[in-house]
Amino acid sequence: MDAYRVIIADDHGLVRQGLRRIVEEAPELEVVGEAEDGLSLLRLLNEVTADIVLLDIAMPNLRGIEAIPRIKAIHPKIKVLIITMHNDKELLYRALSAGVDGYFLKKEVDRELFAAIEKIRQGQTYVSSEISDRMGDDWGRIREGLQRSLLTDREKEILHLIADGRSNKEMAGLLYISVHTVERHRANIMAKLDIHTMADLIKYAIQRSYA
Repeated sequence: MDAYRVIIADDHGLVRQGLRRIVEEAPELEVVGEAEDGLSLLRLLNEVTADIVLLDIAMPNLRGIEAIPRIKAIHPKIKVLIITMHNDKELLYRALSAGVDGYFLKKEVDRELFAAIEKIRQGQTYVSSEISDRMGDDWGRIREGLQRSLLTDREKEILHLIADGRSNKEMAGLLYISVHTVERHRANIMAKLDIHTMADLIKYAIQRSYA
């Protein structure tokens, strides 16, 4: 498997060095560049190929949150993980609205960084456990909305048919696709929704009014 290419963007050199040291402990990750402010980050993204940016919020010359929509507009496939000291729900909401893929506290880097990157790599949204625990039910509702927004129109059709009790063969016939394609869509849905059994997927679809 090719290395997952990482850019580190933070205005403090010592922080960048520390993050680089931690990231490089994982053989499947590769640091391909560093940036000290938002504008230099945008220039760097035009010069190197990256998969994810570890991004600080409080940077000069284009703050982190302001940089997110610009990154996504020009490089839509690049993931963005905010790494910050700010344990603030308002900043989290702003980051999520801007299109961030994860929000992470610097004090949790040693404990959770690799788990955060792996979840984002799988297409999920990651939020620091400290913040999500403090938000309680609010985070559960936000997380569900984010997960559902990741589903394609075809995947939503599949969910509807699953809730309706259709078999893979029936779904394939109704949608004019192969059974293999139905199975692939179903696997993608389960990965995006973080669901691990067919029974839980059916329950989810029915409860969310897909039926």
